[in-house]
Amino acid sequence: MPRIRQENVTAAQWSPNGATLGTIDLTLPDNQVFGQDVFSPAEQRKRLPKSVYKQLQSTLENGEALDSSLADAVALAMKEWALEKGATHYAHWFQPLTGSTAEKHDSFYGPDGDGTAIAEFSGKELIQGEPDASSFPTGGLRATFEARGYTAWDPTSPAFILENPNGALLCIPTAFASWTGEALDTKIPLLRSMEALSTSAIRALRLLGDEQSQRIFTTVGPEQEYFLIDEQYYFERPDLITTGRTLFGAKPPKGHELDDHYFGSIPERVLAYMLEVELELAKLGVPIKTRHNEVAPAQYEVAPIFENSNVGSDHQQLTMQVLQTVARRYGLVCLLHEKPFAGVNGSGKHNNWSMGTDTGSNLLEPGATPHSNLSFLFFCTAVIQAVDKHQGLVRATAAGPGQDHRLGANEAPPAIISIFLGRELETVYTAIEKGEAGEAVPGSFLGLGTDVLPPLPLHGGDRNRTSPFAFTGNKFEFRAIGSTQSVALPNTVLNTIVAEAIDDLSAQLEEALKGGASLEEALRPVLQKSYAAHKRVVFDGDGYSEEWHNEAAERGLLNLRTTPDALPYFVAEDTVKVFEQYRVLSERELESRFDVFTEQYAVKINIEAETAASIARTLLLPAALRHLALLKSAGVESLTSETQTLVDEFVTVIKALENVNLKENQEDEPPAVWANFLRDSVIPAMDAVREVADKLEKVVADDLWPLPKYSEILFIK
Repeated sequence: MPRIRQENVTAAQWSPNGATLGTIDLTLPDNQVFGQDVFSPAEQRKRLPKSVYKQLQSTLENGEALDSSLADAVALAMKEWALEKGATHYAHWFQPLTGSTAEKHDSFYGPDGDGTAIAEFSGKELIQGEPDASSFPTGGLRATFEARGYTAWDPTSPAFILENPNGALLCIPTAFASWTGEALDTKIPLLRSMEALSTSAIRALRLLGDEQSQRIFTTVGPEQEYFLIDEQYYFERPDLITTGRTLFGAKPPKGHELDDHYFGSIPERVLAYMLEVELELAKLGVPIKTRHNEVAPAQYEVAPIFENSNVGSDHQQLTMQVLQTVARRYGLVCLLHEKPFAGVNGSGKHNNWSMGTDTGSNLLEPGATPHSNLSFLFFCTAVIQAVDKHQGLVRATAAGPGQDHRLGANEAPPAIISIFLGRELETVYTAIEKGEAGEAVPGSFLGLGTDVLPPLPLHGGDRNRTSPFAFTGNKFEFRAIGSTQSVALPNTVLNTIVAEAIDDLSAQLEEALKGGASLEEALRPVLQKSYAAHKRVVFDGDGYSEEWHNEAAERGLLNLRTTPDALPYFVAEDTVKVFEQYRVLSERELESRFDVFTEQYAVKINIEAETAASIARTLLLPAALRHLALLKSAGVESLTSETQTLVDEFVTVIKALENVNLKENQEDEPPAVWANFLRDSVIPAMDAVREVADKLEKVVADDLWPLPKYSEILFIK
């Protein structure tokens, strides 16, 4: 049946669904919903005996193992709270190597023997679960017939309630390990890395004169970009359903050339959706701070306040889940793929990372005079050293098939890892390298040319949106992560490599202090030596320019353009050494991740290739043939000849893609061989099919073309 414009009219209609916020008086305590569905310390204080509560909090604050004697008391209180919230089931909520979350629901209720049921939940059930480990990606850590795996309660991340129109579910954040004790998830390595960095940073702080801090927490505030499209168009696009991105689609007459969408007025339907998303996330204790239109049409962003890396990572997974769930209530579909539409900007996830003490200090806060803030300079230098030494590994944490469409293009940070420090901080480091004292840049103000507007404080440096790793005032922003990706792995890597760099600098400082030098005298040559060795990674120019690519090669920086180029750095000698030294991941666990990520890349490209071939042959080619027949019957020879040429070319490239797809299933080969074949042979064949298809889209009669076009999907809200 030919497509008609009435579908666009239908897609453009919406009305409030009855579940929206409305307007309420937020000055009333009863209307404050933040954290109401979280078994938070405040809720624990109300429900646990005072002695049990104090013991639990003390255990968590000191980073100690949980005493099993506490488990039954906590489980009882948690169960009663969950039942009051309408939860009939509980689930150990964990994050396997699929990149998403997993859960198995168990009922609280069991038969009582007299025809009734009783709700029970013990400390043993709280602490440990046993899902099937062989059915999750393991990269060879578990054979198919070796099924046993365990979920272990993570008490540092609070349990929460997921609401459903027909009930509720108690979710208990857990770690996931094999029967042999090896990590099968993203949480265990993250927790290990946080401990490693805390130990190293405390050692450094003692040398720097801090005797008060007892623990260091790494913090993260990940910004999430996403697209919203009407579900009418989503379900008419088999490629979106199957792969998350459009495998076909000609560039529309208007994209984001006018820059009118970015920070523009949020469409009413989208704003209503955002308000409900934020309400749901507030109930779950996710501290959302910012929302706005992003650069591409139909693209938006949401960002939270900083939290510790473990809780922030859990909340990020919840954010993606809520974004997708709530969208359907508004007749929308939320697309998290890094590049759902060709020719317009894709979506990323900026990972704002820092380090803080349990006494409330941010170790990456420069203060008014960064040149004299010895602690800041020490830890900032450690980050620079770590990122330069392990640039390939840092790049690998952002690798994925969706990312290969973004990284290196003029819309996202380049595939070359570099650090932007800003004018003031780079000036400080230049002075340190030269052995000069350095001076702080005096505070100044930005005049706006009219007395009506107040003068604005001028920052010490501009921002650089082309930098993949930028210092932004009191944190580093790792900008290269993809919108679908978990932030747990990138933060695990950052924590681990920075711990190594901190220990290296601490050892040098300890040696210098033995000679009786003052702290400043001892620290200056340590910083000078490290910066001189690693300043090649510091770059404040245009990361999109070809000149930078050439200069980066001269500096010895890596340019890992594709996922198969980057993933081997997970098993590089330096990676294995640092991860085993800090007991974050063993060599076997690293190898498993390399195998899992490589196989996931191959499988996803395989799915895209088969989907593209199917759509081209069964949807697009028949439409082109109908149009060709129409031209022939009308006797328009010039247009007939043009279309016939395109159709003949289309048949040729479709057959080429189908032929290469027959060869692509190389599961008997090592994953890396299969991945390289897909990258080098299958993706070019897909690109060739798309190129011709997109030309046909522009000449085939509109009512014959079977797929919604970009001009409809992106602009009808």
